This record gives sequence, structure tokens and C-alpha cells, in this order.
Amino acid sequence: MLLRAPGGSGSARLHDGRIIEDEPNKTWATDGKKFFTQKEGWCWFFGVIDHFNDEILNWHISKSGDRFEVMRPVADAVISIFGSFVAKITQGLRLRTDCGSQYKSDYFRKETSYVDIEKSYTFARSPESNGIIERFHRTLQEQVFAVNQFANLDEAHRAIGKFIKDYNDLWILHRSGGKNPKEMRMEYENNKLKKCA
Repeated sequence: MLLRAPGGSGSARLHDGRIIEDEPNKTWATDGKKFFTQKEGWCWFFGVIDHFNDEILNWHISKSGDRFEVMRPVADAVISIFGSFVAKITQGLRLRTDCGSQYKSDYFRKETSYVDIEKSYTFARSPESNGIIERFHRTLQEQVFAVNQFANLDEAHRAIGKFIKDYNDLWILHRSGGKNPKEMRMEYENNKLKKCA
């Protein structure tokens, strides 16, 4: 199911394909979302989500939204899932991003290419083609940013961290048959072990 913008996205090239994966670590997505703190002003949230189970694999917040900041949660997710950040470790994992300058920068392209991440860019003005992370951003907005006034980044970090832990451990996904992201991953891993036994 794709997230569709009300009244259309304005894109001349609509995305009508399937973006959900049947197994983990085939396609991830990342994107940024702005939020406000009283001390730092406008800040950025960057998350990495798995298209298999909508699990937030890693995240980062910062005052800046430059190419170095957008790469941090991606690198940390690679280390968390694959064990290290070395050449070819991800074996062709796809990473969906928009066409923002940070994601098209030489730095981001070189870093992701080093670990063998295949870039998958969205269509211009077509947020539904990055619908997995965009849907999470909407949930984050409704559950965290719309109901909190943050004094500073430290306060925001605590609130966002608590929500993401609860989201991964407890949030029931419509397409999951009543499971949360962690349960979906565990069920997949258990079934994989049974097949190998």
C-alpha cells in the first residue's frame, strides 16, 4: 500500500509500484523531518526504516541537515544490522531516499557505495514513492512533535528515543496481522531457522 498525497502529489510521474519487502534488509529508506526546540530553533530528525517491517533501525537528530548528518543514522544502522562498516558488507541493500542535495552529494554516494548500498531515488514531487518513511514521519509528528514543546535537543532526544523504542516494540502495523515491527522480524527469523533445520 502506498501513501498517497491528498489531491495528488504534483508529480508528472506517479509511483504505483510495490515498495513493501517480503524479507528484512532488502530495502531501507531514510529521510529527514524538521522539528523545533526553544534553544536551537529548527532541527532535524533522520531515521532509517526497513521496508519489510517498518522497524526504525537507527535514527539521529541534529541542528544541521547536511550530508554528514544524513549519513550518520545510515552508517549506524549498517553497523547495527551487519556488524561493521566495511567494504561490500551490505551485499547490495537498496536505500530509498528523495533527491535532496544531501543524498546526491559525493560524500553520501561514496560512503553508501563503499558498503555496497544501491541508491534508489524517489520520483520528484512524489512522496508516495518514499511512503514507508513518510508514513512513519506522520506518526512521529502526531505522537511526538505535535504534543511536545522541547526546550532543547537533549529533551527532544529523550522523547523521540522513548517513542521509537515503544514503536518498534509495541506499535501494531495494519499490514502485519496484529504484530509489531520487532515481532515481525522475530517471526521471520524463526521461520528461517525452521526451514534450515
